[in-house]
Formats: sequence, structure tokens, C-alpha cells
Amino acid sequence: MWEEPYIVDGHTYEEVMKQLIAHRRSIDNHITVGKIPRARDDISMRTFSEGSLAETLGDQQGGFALVINGHSLVHALTPDMELAFLGVAEHCTSVICCRVTPLQKALVVELVKKYKDAVSLAIGDGANDVSMIKAADIGVGISGQEGMQAVLASDYSIAQFRYLERLLLVHGRWSYYRMCKFLRYFFYKNFAFTLCHFWYAFFCGFSAQTLLEAGFIAVYNLFYTSLPVLAMAYFDQDVEPVFAHKYPNLYYPGHKSLFFNYRQFTISALQGFVTSMVLFMIPMGAYHDKTDDYGLVLADHYLFGSVVATILVIVVTAQVALDTSYWTVWNHITIWGSLIFYFLLTFFYNYVFKGQHIGSLATAMADTTFWFTTLLTTVVLLLPVVAWRFYKVDVHPTLTDKAKLVQRNARIRNKGESGLPRPFSGRRSRRSVRSGYAFAHSEGFGRLITSGRIMRDVGGGTMGGGRGKVHNGIPVPRPYNNNSNAVGKTSSSTFLPHTLSKSKLAFMSSTKTSSSALTPPQPQENHQGEFNTPDYPGIPLAD
Repeated sequence: MWEEPYIVDGHTYEEVMKQLIAHRRSIDNHITVGKIPRARDDISMRTFSEGSLAETLGDQQGGFALVINGHSLVHALTPDMELAFLGVAEHCTSVICCRVTPLQKALVVELVKKYKDAVSLAIGDGANDVSMIKAADIGVGISGQEGMQAVLASDYSIAQFRYLERLLLVHGRWSYYRMCKFLRYFFYKNFAFTLCHFWYAFFCGFSAQTLLEAGFIAVYNLFYTSLPVLAMAYFDQDVEPVFAHKYPNLYYPGHKSLFFNYRQFTISALQGFVTSMVLFMIPMGAYHDKTDDYGLVLADHYLFGSVVATILVIVVTAQVALDTSYWTVWNHITIWGSLIFYFLLTFFYNYVFKGQHIGSLATAMADTTFWFTTLLTTVVLLLPVVAWRFYKVDVHPTLTDKAKLVQRNARIRNKGESGLPRPFSGRRSRRSVRSGYAFAHSEGFGRLITSGRIMRDVGGGTMGGGRGKVHNGIPVPRPYNNNSNAVGKTSSSTFLPHTLSKSKLAFMSSTKTSSSALTPPQPQENHQGEFNTPDYPGIPLAD
């Protein structure tokens, strides 16, 4: 917020007007300091997208605030002053109307709806908020201790005021997102369905003969294509609730109507137009003067209409599968179940109720041309859609696409931290070549190995001088050497334990010193200048 809020507390018309003009000039001065002002009137009627918050210096430093009381609001809401009041209020991030009547609350909402191209929301918890809730485009009631009047008059009801954030950023955004996808797909599939008759009119002399069977026309929107789009409108979601809270700018497309507008409607209509043309032209080229292996003509009207109808149902169902971002069991049942139900109902109607196209679809499916035509048409229509979406996500990602990427990376990271096994990798892992005792908490046998105590000399003519020192007929080990491969100290030896008699053991134990668990034992020098090697656990010294 700014250092001090703007306060309007005048009792007369002149005082209120004077305060509003002074506040507006102060706001304009702050705008001039932070940004070159545009040429505009002192009181300009601008939408929120063009003005106020985004253009002001106050938005960069927290925004302005306006406080107005009830007796000043009586004059501010008059026809001569309402524009001045709105011109100040639109630049403020917070407007506080204190000690006002229920009627004044409703008049403030009506003022915003009258001059601003915006959707208004009013929230209250008592009977004095009913007028304001009814005047707003969206009314939210809080069920509390002040009765249920606000809840009964509202469109939505919540238990606490803090739930308003989730209501708007999560459920409100999902509702707008689902409704827009539903409308775009609905226009697309009906354009693709209806314009097939337009293309067929060029081949039937504009005789008003329908390409598709009357029963198919009647149930196309009722049975074949209604349930998948309804499931998408019920359950679809692009980002999880935690990311919708974390990134509130995802709510921005709803303010600008970016998900459904004239441009999106035109794109859906053009996609349906191209789909209908490809749906008609590829089967027309495949079944023009078509005969089977036995010479049976397959270019009749009934068989061609059955082929086009089948491909139409498959293509629009595959399209809704591509549009679905959040898959549930109901999406699977409605999408794949609609395809199965189409074939079952078609065969049941033609064979049981003796429809006009009896045997047409079965005859077409018995020939490989039908399957190749279906596959070719589906790939030609859906492959550009998939390629375009990959291009948009990779080259020109929207804020929603970036949030989806963060969500996917977070899901992968959480899966890796959950203790699940790592996926198989064809690259062989590199084994460690270090010895095990290098990482042990207690000392190993490294010093014992390098000391040469467990080495038994073989012969006396070895390199390095033969046998070591002898004391009373007992061979004494060499002094401690950390490098067992020193030049001139190598000897031919075998890794055999050096056994000692009881007398020799008594002599050795009388000269050894104790060592701690943390300090490695070191060889000690006795009174005769000779070295004694300390005892090591786990090495047998008995006969």
C-alpha cells in the first residue's frame, strides 16, 4: 500500500468533490513520476485492462487505497459525481466503504457494472448484504452466525471467507476452462457433421437428398457424441489445485476471455469445415466406381453414407480424446464405449428393425478398402492437430503450458523420491574399485597386510637382504612400513599365518602396547632398539 490511504469524509457536496479531485491529481502525479502519462482526460472511462492498476506507479509499490464513509458516499453516488468517484476508485487496489447502508452497497456494485466491462462478485454473510449479492453478477454467501439470508440469496455458498480463494482460483477457473472446451468441441463436431451434406449436394444435383441416414442424424448428438464431451466438461482439468493456488496468474485468461472468443469460434468452425471436406472427399475417391473381388458394385448411396458416418464418429471421438487433459474411468467408458455403442446400435437397428441401410456397413467392413480409408482419413485429420499442438507448446508456450511442465516435473521428482525402483538403463553401471575397509568405522587389516607380519620368508637369497633380525632364535618382524612395495624391500613370500609357540607368545605379549579403537596401533620400540608389532583381532596366534 501507499504510505497513507486516500480518505473521503466530507459532509457536503462541495467537500466531497474537492477531496475526490485532490486525490485524483495526487494519483496522476504519482503516475507521471513513474511513467510518461498518456494524453487522456482527467476522468477517463477505461476498462481495467487499459488503465488503473497496471499503469500506475502505485501498482509497482503496492497500490493505493481509498476509504470513504457512508455520508460522503451519498454525494459520491450522485449522477454528477459518480464518474469522479469511479475515476479515483479504479486506480486503487483496495476501496473501503465504511458505515454504509445495504442500498449503498448495491449502488456501488451497480456503478461498477454500469461503466466497467467486468464481471462483479459480491460476498456477504448477513441480511444487510442481500441487496449487494443480488446486484452483483456472482453472489457468494457465507454461512455463519448471522443467519442464512445471504446464503439463500447467493449463487454459491461457502463456510468461511478464506474458501473464496479456492472457489475462484480452482473451481471457478476449472468451470470456465471446461465450459470453453465443451463449446469449442461442440461447434467443431457439428460443423463437421452438418457440412457433409453440403459437399454431397454437389454430387446429387442439389436435390436435398441427405447423405446420412435419418436415424443416424437423429441420434448423432444424442447417443454417439454427447457422452464423451459431457464427461470432459465434468471432470477435465489442466493443472492440479496446488498449482492453481501457487500460480494465480493462471486465472488471467478468464479475465480476457482467451479460451473462448470470436477467434476461437472461428478456429473451431474452420476445423469443422476442413474435417467435413476431408471426411467426404477421401471416401468419395476411394468408393467412386468401386467393385469388390466378385464384381459387386460398392458405389451405392447407402454403403457410401454408412462409410462416411462411421468415419465421422471415429474422427470426432478421437478428437475429444486428444482434447481430454485429465483422464478418469468415466472418460474411458464414455469415449471407447461410444464407439462400441455406435456399431452395436447400427447393426441392431438395421437387422432387427429392418432399417434402410441393412447390410451396408457389414458389406463395407468386409472389404479392406474400408479399413484403409478409415485409417487414412483419421491420420490426415488428426496428425496436423497433434503437430500444431506440439509446436505451440515447444515454441510459444502459454502460462498454462508452463504450469503443466512444472506439474509434470514435480510428479516425476516425487515418484523418484518415493522409493520406487529406478527404470532399467542399458548403460552398465561402473563398479567401485575401492576396498571395503576404506569406508569402515573401525580399522581393518590394511596395516597388518603392509607390515609384513603375516608374510613368511621363503629362502634366504631373496632381493632385499633375505631374513630379518633374529632375537634369541625368534625372527623379529621388520619395522613398520606404510609402503610394502618399497624399492629394495621386496621379498618372495606367501600369504600364510606366522605361528608362534607359547614361549614366543609370552615374549611378544610382554612387549606389546594397548591401542584405542580410534587410534591405529603403531609398532613400538623396546629397550633393545627392536620393534614389536601390536596384536590384531581375528588373527590366530596359537600353535
